[in-house]
Amino acid sequence: MSTASTPLSGVNQPLRGILLVVLATFLFAGHDALSKYLCGFYPVVLVVWARYLVHTLLMAGIFLPQSGLRVLRTRRPVFQVLRALSLLSTSLLFTAGLMFIPLAEATAVNFLAPVLVTALSLPLLKERVTLGQWVAVVLGFAGVMVIVRPGGELFTPAVLLPLGSATGFCFYQLLTRMVAEHDSPTTSNFFAGLCNTLVMSALVPFFWQVPSFSHGLLLVGLGGLGMSAHLFLTQAFRQAAPALLAPFGYCQIVFAGLLGFVIFSHTPEQTTVVGIAIICLSGLAAAWLQRRDQSPSLADEVDR
Repeated sequence: MSTASTPLSGVNQPLRGILLVVLATFLFAGHDALSKYLCGFYPVVLVVWARYLVHTLLMAGIFLPQSGLRVLRTRRPVFQVLRALSLLSTSLLFTAGLMFIPLAEATAVNFLAPVLVTALSLPLLKERVTLGQWVAVVLGFAGVMVIVRPGGELFTPAVLLPLGSATGFCFYQLLTRMVAEHDSPTTSNFFAGLCNTLVMSALVPFFWQVPSFSHGLLLVGLGGLGMSAHLFLTQAFRQAAPALLAPFGYCQIVFAGLLGFVIFSHTPEQTTVVGIAIICLSGLAAAWLQRRDQSPSLADEVDR
């Protein structure tokens, strides 16, 4: 929706939007922690397949009775397929990375994606990238280097998995921008879920293991967590402006650290905390600079 914004926040229900974003980030962190746990028993392909299958079935139950197959109609089918595959690559690489890298560190590296979006906006979207935004890009990569530290425990080929995940998520965000003017968020999300379910359904027979009853429930819960997180996030952006909500997205790293400690007994090192802080600050700086350049003032912003 589009409504006039207030001078300071550009929102209608700022507190509600913030609470929804924080709740969504907690669910995303819980989803990742559950993925890490399940990958200790089952192949990554099976875990990711279950996540998308449940997600798609839930979306079908919610939206098909209302809209029918119209919800799948897209004006940019090629871009939608590429967007879905970018998201799938993110899921596979990030989940695989969780088998080797602690939850908080992997989550932090994956949050390099917004910085990568800034770097690729110039060649792919022909957007102007300022000197300040390039500084944010450099700082983001510096934060990753602080976390992995050449010679440190995380300086292994496994760190390429969350880095690859961040790259895939970067292209997912860029493609989301490209289709946003033509298709609704519901169409884009449903299309991506269905496409990825079909791809993973073709692969899962080669990795099949019969889950136990309790693990089967957890696999269903995994899809439920992912679906719920996306719904809460969508609702959040209907309540408040993206510029206000962006900083609270980084709560996911905090929740990932807490869940990593509670479930997996992992405590991030001090240098890791510093690296995480650098990545968060660089991402926030890049988002703020882009928002500042796109709008002469916060008073001119509108809800999406």
